[in-house]
Amino acid sequence: MQAPHRIAARFSRVVHALAFVAISLSVAAPNVHAAEKKKAVAAKKQAASSGAKRPVAKSSVKETRKVAASSKRETAVVSAKAARGKNSRLVARSAKAPVRAVAYTPAPQSFGQLAGLHDVQDPLALQSSVALVIDQDTHEVLLSKNEGAVLPIASLTKLMTGLLISEARLDMNEMITITQDDVDTEKFSRSRLSVGTTLSRGELMHLALMSSENRAAHALGRTYPGGLDAFVARMNTKARQIGMLSTRYVEPTGLSSANQASARDLAQLVSVAHNDPLLRELTTSPSYEVDVGSRTLQFNNTNRLVRNPLWDIGLQKTGFINEAGRCLVMQAQVSGRKLIMVFLDSAGKFSRLADAERVRSWVESSAHAGSHLLTRADIGRH
Repeated sequence: MQAPHRIAARFSRVVHALAFVAISLSVAAPNVHAAEKKKAVAAKKQAASSGAKRPVAKSSVKETRKVAASSKRETAVVSAKAARGKNSRLVARSAKAPVRAVAYTPAPQSFGQLAGLHDVQDPLALQSSVALVIDQDTHEVLLSKNEGAVLPIASLTKLMTGLLISEARLDMNEMITITQDDVDTEKFSRSRLSVGTTLSRGELMHLALMSSENRAAHALGRTYPGGLDAFVARMNTKARQIGMLSTRYVEPTGLSSANQASARDLAQLVSVAHNDPLLRELTTSPSYEVDVGSRTLQFNNTNRLVRNPLWDIGLQKTGFINEAGRCLVMQAQVSGRKLIMVFLDSAGKFSRLADAERVRSWVESSAHAGSHLLTRADIGRH
């Protein structure tokens, strides 16, 4: 047997030898890897320069396709789970959210509604709270409803504006430019006539009376001799001169609810304005075009009855603001009679026109039947 010290010595030499081999391999490995990388890079460059394609094993392609398909399936599953989770969160969130009631804001009431004028009944069941129909030649009152009530008249104001401009005999070809002063600061209404637009006085008159253009009407009053204040003063003076004793004007457009009159006063204004050929022509014009620089604008009449062949309208004007409701004044021939019609504070968008149709049908049917039309006294008994 070998002595223990000899065995220990041999074991020690073996261990040292193995350690030396391991150290040699660890040192040599990086150099081998580096060499392999250099060879791979060189091979890629050579393949790229020669246009050769590296062969791909079929098994590698299959494995790649399997991995891609598996990835798509996993993505679809994850997306579906996410969608279900999102929907669940949405449902939970909507279930937790309190139900909010939508606040309904009713339209502001007109002066006539506030005064209870719509409660007054009439034989034709008119939707206007104020109505007056007069024979222009005989001054006979055919129909009356709250005719003395003084209410805002909206754009019926423009009939007086046009009358004064026409009577002043101003140059209708004079060019007038819309300025910032003509922009509505009362109701902040829109206008197709932008600041800087230049039209003739005659064109502005046409637009104000036919399509109720507010900036056009204001520009007419602003450029009146003496300015806007002088024009408004002249409006009130003219009203008193022709017997409109309950009427008051504060501006030329009708946007202010302070412009007020009674149906009796407005019937008188229609009678006087109907004597002016220019006002008859412009208020009954169906449409009108104006050039505003690079384009042409078409404006239409605010009263569609002027295009109705069943009507023979000599003069008309519409108006609307919330305080006044829907308003309409007309001079028209019905069954051979020249009638002046006034409708104020009509509740619906088309009800003022419907009221006019009711009156025309009533007058025509009465004429055909040879019956006596209802007078103010007759209506008072209903």
